[in-house]
Amino acid sequence: MFLLRPLPILLATGGGYTGYRQYEKYRERELEKLGLEIPPKLAGHWEVALYKSVPTRLLSRAWGRLNQVELPHWLRRPVYSLYIWTFGVNMKEAAVEDLHHYRNLSEFFRRKLKPQARPVCGLHSVISPSDGKILNFGQVKNCEVEQVKGVTYSLESFLGPRTCTEDLPFSPATSCDSFKNQLVTREGNELYHCVIYLAPGDYHCFHSPTDWTVSHRRHFPGSLMSVNPGMARWIKELFCHNERVVLTGDWKHGFFSLTAVGATNVGSIRIYFDQDLHTNSPRYSKGSYNDFSFVTHTNKEGVPMRKGEHLGEFNLGSTIVLIFEAPKDFNFQLKAGQKIRFGEPLGSL
Repeated sequence: MFLLRPLPILLATGGGYTGYRQYEKYRERELEKLGLEIPPKLAGHWEVALYKSVPTRLLSRAWGRLNQVELPHWLRRPVYSLYIWTFGVNMKEAAVEDLHHYRNLSEFFRRKLKPQARPVCGLHSVISPSDGKILNFGQVKNCEVEQVKGVTYSLESFLGPRTCTEDLPFSPATSCDSFKNQLVTREGNELYHCVIYLAPGDYHCFHSPTDWTVSHRRHFPGSLMSVNPGMARWIKELFCHNERVVLTGDWKHGFFSLTAVGATNVGSIRIYFDQDLHTNSPRYSKGSYNDFSFVTHTNKEGVPMRKGEHLGEFNLGSTIVLIFEAPKDFNFQLKAGQKIRFGEPLGSL
């Protein structure tokens, strides 16, 4: 009698699908070498649902606990050396180059840099808040924003619904265009965006990209899917699916926001001045969000941040999204796909 065995069927199906995806990636690379532009092939709803069914939040919490385990002194150099070799980490920039100094993986991931390693550009109004790769940037033309070329996410889904609370930079709107227009608080301004991907080998701290005041934090406890450029080309609205922390406020030209997007094994997003923030926590359910205001009776302004000031950190690597308003003559000093380092200019007037 023939019996169906679920495990072999699952392994065969998963292996076949993985092989197919690898072949597709190989074919795309070959076409890119020939200079041909490849239209993005988006994941179907069933593929996204299948991916989201993987317990990435639980796995990320387990990874976070593993990172906290203190390594024996003799094991630190070989473990960290393997990571350095795999991801191309430049330890000459680290404030402490001695690998034995880092008691666990978490300390190594969150290593600080030498003060002179990242000079902050003083000539441009907006600098890169982190090391990373520029995935996309430009003017927001409508309510759909590009995460990479040709693949978009909803501006309203990403930032969340507006609230009538006085200290939020949002007000009620009735349409998609109105949502974008409500973020532009000054006549003659436009809305701009920039997406920076932090790879595992990058410096994991992020800093204030300009002089601004943070008035509000919104935390979305979503999924923790990978946000590498390949996944960003494959899954539409990837950033809206994932856990993220949205900081909003104002700079000299109006609305300004910085969003830290979580990813697989990056459930831990830390904002230094926000002790009430707890990411990838079991007490939050997916699909919800929670708000916190930094404007109080004793603090009418919020949290002032200076350009280049330490703002927060990821546990491994992820994505930073800037969405802000500026005058129409704001120009980005960037190219899509370029590597950038914290302190280097993003754009200016």
